[in-house]
Amino acid sequence: MIFIHRGLFLHSFYKTMVLDFTSFLYIGNCETLDIESGKSYTIRRYVKQMEKRKMIFCVEDDSNIRELVVYTLNATGMNARGFGDGKRFMEALETETPELILLDIMLPGYTGLEVCQMIREFSDVPIVMLTAKGDDMDKILGLEYGADDYITKPFQYKEVLARVKSSLRRYMQLGGIHTVANQVHIGRLCFDFTSHILLADGEPVKLTSIETKIMELLMKHPGRIFSAEEIYTAVWQEPIAYNGEKTVMVHIRRIREKIEINPGEPEYLKVVWGIGYKLENK
Repeated sequence: MIFIHRGLFLHSFYKTMVLDFTSFLYIGNCETLDIESGKSYTIRRYVKQMEKRKMIFCVEDDSNIRELVVYTLNATGMNARGFGDGKRFMEALETETPELILLDIMLPGYTGLEVCQMIREFSDVPIVMLTAKGDDMDKILGLEYGADDYITKPFQYKEVLARVKSSLRRYMQLGGIHTVANQVHIGRLCFDFTSHILLADGEPVKLTSIETKIMELLMKHPGRIFSAEEIYTAVWQEPIAYNGEKTVMVHIRRIREKIEINPGEPEYLKVVWGIGYKLENK
């Protein structure tokens, strides 16, 4: 039985504690023993349920428009942040990677076109330009500088939502992969090839050196099927040994347990029966 609960209640012998805030996923029961009373208790075990919310950055110097756009996107289950100028936005990109950017052309400091051009030097994240009505040249320049779409002001917020969803859908149909400097992002996963660190939902994943090499190989070639022999040869740098296929299988299983929300039904690290393994494009 699996269900979502808003508050987690842990009963002890003397008091009840309430832990809260986000959703928790019930994963089963365990028995615990109270030393003083000698009584045993059944405690329900929970893990935090990670919410799959799309990160959207809105770069708009008009605070009224910016706040309404951010509010609208957050109200529909996305994770939106607003920036009033290009400089602060570019600084934020050094530590965070959005799935889509709403970018106004007329910005203080860096213009929207300059920002768009800078982004395209290291990332192919979807960019939707916000342009003034009748400025056809801005629309053309925005597309030439690398924008994927544009929205003309004044706009209905339903249109913004529809354009955002449409751009995200097209992007995910192409594999949902974007690169930033020496990083590869696939859905919830991000691998930094400089630091050799894997992130899941923005949090570092503790991998062994062998697990790191396996993920580095798969993240470099998302969607490609690797046989156990190919993985072994690439990672161990030697011909496959006796029981080598089983060795690879064990490491794959351990990686799944660390990166998948439900390792039994993996989203990313999948077996292609009779052939090998692949990292699914999400």
